[in-house]
Amino acid sequence: MKNDSARPQPGPQDLNEQSQSLPRRKFISMVGASAAAFTILPRHVLGRGYIAPSDQVNLAYIGLGTQGIRELLPLIQNTGFRVIAVCDPNQHAVGYRDWDKLSLKMNIRQTIKNMDWESGGDNLIPGGRDNGKSIVDQFYANVHPELNYKGCNAYEDFRVLFDKEKDIDAVKIMTPDHLHGLISMAAIRRSKHVIVHKPLSNRLIEGKKVIQAARDNQKVITHLVPWDSNGSMETVMAWIGSGAIGTLKEIHNWTQRPVWPQYSSLPTDNPAIPDGLNWDLWIGPETMRNYNSNYTNMVFRGWYDFGGGSMADMGHYSLWTVFKALQLTSPHTIIPNLSHVCAMNEPLPYRIQNNFSFPMASHVCFKYPANGNRPAVDLWWYDGGMRPAIPEELLSDNKQLAEEGMLFVGDQGKILAGFNVQDPKIISGTKMDSPVQMASVKRSQVEQTSTALPLFIDAIKNSKQYPGNIIEAEFLTEAVNLYAASLRSGKLLKYDAGNRRITNVDDANRWLDREYRSGWDIASI
Repeated sequence: MKNDSARPQPGPQDLNEQSQSLPRRKFISMVGASAAAFTILPRHVLGRGYIAPSDQVNLAYIGLGTQGIRELLPLIQNTGFRVIAVCDPNQHAVGYRDWDKLSLKMNIRQTIKNMDWESGGDNLIPGGRDNGKSIVDQFYANVHPELNYKGCNAYEDFRVLFDKEKDIDAVKIMTPDHLHGLISMAAIRRSKHVIVHKPLSNRLIEGKKVIQAARDNQKVITHLVPWDSNGSMETVMAWIGSGAIGTLKEIHNWTQRPVWPQYSSLPTDNPAIPDGLNWDLWIGPETMRNYNSNYTNMVFRGWYDFGGGSMADMGHYSLWTVFKALQLTSPHTIIPNLSHVCAMNEPLPYRIQNNFSFPMASHVCFKYPANGNRPAVDLWWYDGGMRPAIPEELLSDNKQLAEEGMLFVGDQGKILAGFNVQDPKIISGTKMDSPVQMASVKRSQVEQTSTALPLFIDAIKNSKQYPGNIIEAEFLTEAVNLYAASLRSGKLLKYDAGNRRITNVDDANRWLDREYRSGWDIASI
């Protein structure tokens, strides 16, 4: 679908304390070494050092658009997993879009050791469950014939998969955003471990319900994928704690996203549904509408109903570490500023009233109350090319802000960093050397994905959660959904976190939840 440690088991509070006291990179090196040792030296070993089937995690892979396939490739190469089923409502490789025409196909060919592999369909971009099954089957046949793999089952409906595949231990969810929460809930209720991509849900209430289900079933190991790529706040927090910029007042984070169309009108044409696509299943819990390719694949995230916008897409990577370090919980006020589109109704211009698609550009301010020793702070998110005002410290040197970045503003100075908090620098205030020397190495997506997989396997084997779980991302999940609700309403919102309600614009509360289609409500999925 998407085109795109030996300790007692901790509870939610313990997880928060661990993630604050133990630097994430050190945590990865410690647990990763443990997991790597497990995967190389399992309890039962076949010839040539491979894991016996009884020691593998049987996994179902749900969502096989271009991003789904891209992340399937490193997963099947990890011998701790055995993919036994794939699922997608689209059968054939027809109508997919990607960043280029050849790289995904070449990566598939190299992974499965078949340089003649073709996607079929329109033979342009790989995608769909037939491709997913083909990739899995050929990988095990060509690369690991000693495993005597029996073949991968393919399903169009994840509910049927759960009913029939009794041997699965875990699922990876790579669907469009509007299905993440539902499928995660279905898996947790069946005591299946979960790897899910961001956002956990594109509705606040649904996300909270999934997180509560995870709290209630701590034996289910969960993992939210963007944790893998988060930066470190160690240096920034050391400087803030040392008073280098005085009292922290503001955090600014900006991205060049979207890099996909943000449509200013609803589709009006009515093309035929492609052969092999179950449109009803793709729509899932949302209101039924006519099929259009501009809802699907890599452009879904620009629609409020199906996506989460630029903050859901990128903010998880940059802000997870910020939320944890600064102990940000729930904002009390959300202030949106957004672009608009005008058209002509001859002879008069008019402004398009748009509550169906995210704006071309926006910036949203979240006001957070004080928490412990940390005073109240404002968090600013920018997308679509918007950025904060250039700090005077840069203007004096004839410099400007990079296309993406992060800025920490105190009452006596500023810290400027890259988008993921990399390479932080004190640009005003008390100059201090970096207390921690950290590598500024941009890892490939395969390397990022591979980092978390041994941790997930290790957690399953030892029934111990680790900080990449979905509970850890509760308040970031809340923020990205309040971002969407504020943009959709176009109004300043006052948020009552205890009751999960907007108190000053009652109509905006409908954007915190969704009206589920019959048979798709989260209570019974």
